[in-house]
Amino acid sequence: MGAGKTTVGQALAAALGRQFADLDALIEQRQGRSIREIFEARGEIEFRRIEREAIAACREMNDTVIALGGGAYIAEANRELLREIGVTIWLDCPLDVCLRRISGDAARPLLRSAAEMQRLYAERRTAYAMADLTIETGERLPEELAAEILTLLPC
Repeated sequence: MGAGKTTVGQALAAALGRQFADLDALIEQRQGRSIREIFEARGEIEFRRIEREAIAACREMNDTVIALGGGAYIAEANRELLREIGVTIWLDCPLDVCLRRISGDAARPLLRSAAEMQRLYAERRTAYAMADLTIETGERLPEELAAEILTLLPC
């Protein structure tokens, strides 16, 4: 949460001349409710099932940069699907930067406190490190990060 997946994804898509899709937005559109509402009504386990279906549906998207939700890459089944679809990129953003960006955002169902965010950050890093590429974000602009990713992508 707050690493810049959507913003950098949009910049990368523009640089590549490709479409952009946000997985959470696709889920919300398909379900007719917000991510928070899905979590509240159906729980995290059901949300993760819905998320896995949405990832599988991304196989049909060609020439598209897709931003995942923060927990989507944790499940091995999702990582396997994503490896079939394309190149995965971890935007390794310092926790303090993420916290500053998302403070006060009530739309994030797993963000209850800074301590909770720190716990999620620590738990998820191992899975994130399995991405094909890792980009250290720091405070750099999305366009700078997209330019770096372009130099690393296989042609």
